[in-house]
Amino acid sequence: MSFSIQRYTRIALLNLLLVAFIGVILRYKIAYALPFIDQKFLLHGHSHFAFAGWVTHGLMILLLQYLANKTNDAVFKKYNWIIIANLITAYGMLVSFLIQGYGLFSIFFSTLSIFVSYAFAIVYWKDLNKLSKKNIAHWWIKAALLFNALSSIGAFSLAFMMATHALHQNWYLAAVYFFLHFQYNGWFFFACMGLATAKFFTSVPILIQKKIFWLFAFACIPAYILSALWLPIPGWSYGIVVLAAFSQVAGWLLTLQQLKGQAPFITTILAPNIRWVLLLSAIALTIKLFLQLGSTIPSLSKLAFGFRPVVIGYLHLILLGVISLFMLGFMMMQNNIRVRSSSIKAIKIFAAGIIINEFLLMLQGIAAITFMPFPYINELLLGAAVLLLTGIILLNLSQRNTN
Repeated sequence: MSFSIQRYTRIALLNLLLVAFIGVILRYKIAYALPFIDQKFLLHGHSHFAFAGWVTHGLMILLLQYLANKTNDAVFKKYNWIIIANLITAYGMLVSFLIQGYGLFSIFFSTLSIFVSYAFAIVYWKDLNKLSKKNIAHWWIKAALLFNALSSIGAFSLAFMMATHALHQNWYLAAVYFFLHFQYNGWFFFACMGLATAKFFTSVPILIQKKIFWLFAFACIPAYILSALWLPIPGWSYGIVVLAAFSQVAGWLLTLQQLKGQAPFITTILAPNIRWVLLLSAIALTIKLFLQLGSTIPSLSKLAFGFRPVVIGYLHLILLGVISLFMLGFMMMQNNIRVRSSSIKAIKIFAAGIIINEFLLMLQGIAAITFMPFPYINELLLGAAVLLLTGIILLNLSQRNTN
C-alpha cells in the first residue's frame, strides 16, 4: 500500500465514524435494554479505538504532511509501515476489547500500539533533527512525542493490574488518569499546538513563542495531580498544582494575544468556512483550561470527580471540542478534507452535536450533584450521539469522488 495523504485521511474519517457509531450504541444501552452487549467491554473498545484509530492516526498523518512539506514526499515511504501497524493495533483493540474486555488479545494489541508509538517517535524525532531550519514548532512536537511515551506508564500499570487481578481502586484510577492526562494534555494537545505554531506563528517573535511553550511544558507534568487531587498528596505539592493551572491559563492568554495580532495574516490563509471550526476549538480549550483552574479548589475537585457525568463531559470537551474540531479544521485547511458545501454542513451538524452533548452532560451533572431528577436525559443524550454520528456520516459521504 503506497502512502497517500488523502487515502489515510479518508481512513481517519471512517474511524471517527466508527467511534461515533459505538458512542450511539453506548448511549442506546444506557437508555434502553441491550443485554447481549457488555457495556464495559464496549466502552473500552470505544475509548482505545478513538485514541489510536482516530486521534493518533490523524495526528500522525498531519505531522508527516508537515515533515514532507519541509523535505519531500519521499519521506512518506519509511513511515508507511508505522501507519499501517498503528491501524492494525487500533482495529485489533476495537475487536478484542468488544469480545473479551481486558484479556490476552486486548492487552497484546494495546502493548503493540505503544511500541508502534515508540517507533514513530524515534523515527520522527530523528527526521526533525535533520531539518536545516529549526523552529519552536519542533519543540511542541518533540514534547508531544515524549508525553505520548510517558503516558504508556499508565497503560502498562493498568494492563499489569488487570492481568494479575491485583486491583486497588486508588491505584487503578491513578493509572487510568495518568494515561488519559498525558494523552489528552500531552500528546494530543502538544501535537496540535506544534501544527498551529508552524502555521500561524511565523511572524511571532521567537522569545514570545518560547515563553508560551515553557508555560505549558513546565505545567504539563504537575498538572497530572489535578486529575488525582482525591489521592492523599503532600501539602507542598498542592501549591505546585495551583501554579501549573495558572501557568497554562497564562500561556493560553498569551497565545490568544498573539493570535489577535496575527489576525490579518490568518484571514488571508483561512477561509471563513474553516475559521469558525478552529474558533470553536479555541473556545472549547478556553473553557477546559478555566475548568482546570477551578478544579484546584479542593471542594470543587471532589465534587467534579465524584460524579460521572462531569468527568465524561470534561473528557468529551477535550476529545471532541478541542482536539477533534482542531484536527478537522486543520485537515480542511490542508485540503486533506475536500471543502464543499456538503462537508461544511456535515461539520456544522457534528459541531452542533458536540455543543448539545456538552450542554446535556452539564445538566446531568448538575442534576446528580443536587440530587434532582432530570427526565428523559438519557434519551436526549442518545439524540445528541445520533446527531454526532449523522454529521460524521455526511462528512464521509461528502468526500466521495465526483465527476
